Amino acid sequence: MEALKIRVEDLNDEKIKSLAAGDSVLLSGVIYTARDAAHERMVKNYEKGIDFPFDIKGQAIYYAGPCPAKPGEVIGSCGPTTAGRMDAYTPLLLDKGLKIMIGKGARSSEVVDAIRRNNCVYLGAIGGAGALIAECIKKVRVIAYDDLGTEAIREMYVEDFPCTVLIDSDGNNIYEIGQEKYREI
Repeated sequence: MEALKIRVEDLNDEKIKSLAAGDSVLLSGVIYTARDAAHERMVKNYEKGIDFPFDIKGQAIYYAGPCPAKPGEVIGSCGPTTAGRMDAYTPLLLDKGLKIMIGKGARSSEVVDAIRRNNCVYLGAIGGAGALIAECIKKVRVIAYDDLGTEAIREMYVEDFPCTVLIDSDGNNIYEIGQEKYREI
């Protein structure tokens, strides 16, 4: 099956609803990086009445902490981190408008419920392929929490970033589907 080419800025509820667990996606447009420390700070600040450092409505967050760029490169290796580390913070972000999460690994039932409730999608990037993923990143700049180093929030422009739909907006979960298929063998 051919990968679906999707622009982040073109994603609307109808397009998100059309994505199914297992679909291959080539994502292009602006995405943001944020890991554990950035998520914790965003949520704690929000609870104190401080806005998120970027408008999360309709946006994509990639759970990654990129390596420093070598001379002449835009970014260093930029592979996904385990998404479960962000599960405590994710339902709030989804309720506030975040539409896409990119990472690796299973998600909690609370996150899956929030995905369904908010018509969102969780995409998987291939762990161990950070150097290859970096080739899809065309521009990058730190926009918040520079003091967090590699975990600072970055705005990145990506072209044909390869992902797989791990959990679709109906809560269909590729990890559960895969386990069921394995049991049938």
